[in-house]
Amino acid sequence: TWVPPVDIYQNGDHEVVLKAEVPDMTREDIDITVDNGTLTIRGEKKVSSDVKEEQFHRVERRYGSFSRSFSLPQTVDTAKVAAEYKNGVLTVRLPLREEAKPRQVKVEVAA
Repeated sequence: TWVPPVDIYQNGDHEVVLKAEVPDMTREDIDITVDNGTLTIRGEKKVSSDVKEEQFHRVERRYGSFSRSFSLPQTVDTAKVAAEYKNGVLTVRLPLREEAKPRQVKVEVAA
């Protein structure tokens, strides 16, 4: 089994971003679910059918199924989660709820 590496960071005050390295996969190979405050990414990286097993001299890359789950903060708006797959990197954008974003309060001066 293998586990794709991920980076998770907060992008300003409006979203949390998760990036996972999943090279040589298609969008159809990746399944993303958000359920009960948990983000789960599942998929399967398959060995190329162009090369037969006996033709390999060395195999260092990992293949097979994977599953990664992450607990989401309650401040994430799970209804607005979006994902994009480009150049072998899966990017999942987790927008924060409006009430979770910091806001500036103006202080009035009393006479």
